[in-house]
Amino acid sequence: MFSAWCLFGGTLISKEELMKIQILYKQGLSQRAIARQLGISRNTVKQYLHSKMNEPVYKSRDQSPSLLDPFKSFLHSRIAQAKPVHLSGVVLFRELKELGYTGSLSLLRQYLYLYRGKPTPEPIVRFETEAGKQMQVDWGQMRGGKSPLHAFIAVLGYSRADDGDIH
Repeated sequence: MFSAWCLFGGTLISKEELMKIQILYKQGLSQRAIARQLGISRNTVKQYLHSKMNEPVYKSRDQSPSLLDPFKSFLHSRIAQAKPVHLSGVVLFRELKELGYTGSLSLLRQYLYLYRGKPTPEPIVRFETEAGKQMQVDWGQMRGGKSPLHAFIAVLGYSRADDGDIH
């Protein structure tokens, strides 16, 4: 179901319901039958049909000030000062709390995501060696008890056996 809702003539109905009203009316149902079938007021059906509107009218929300608004300039300067270090939301939240911020950590994180954008992952730098120059070794115990199973693993850096390619 389409989740957008609109306020039409004081009644909150979904876009899907508005479309159903129009379809049922074109199929020849009366306003009373449409209202009964959809479980809404006859006046709502009447208001929509007489308005000749194909799209619902959405009531715009008033923008209320955010709890972060007084602290945004501090956040921007603090992030700029710390570059190239990436300050986490928890660190900034702690600093804002000391300045009197009363909002939540999730509100701050949401704003930081919008302000910073999606983080770009650091590229992976491979450590390349010549054949026979490097070997990585690991030793471990697989199970305990009276007869433990020990494992010794050695991988030549040049072989790239960790990629699934055996040369």
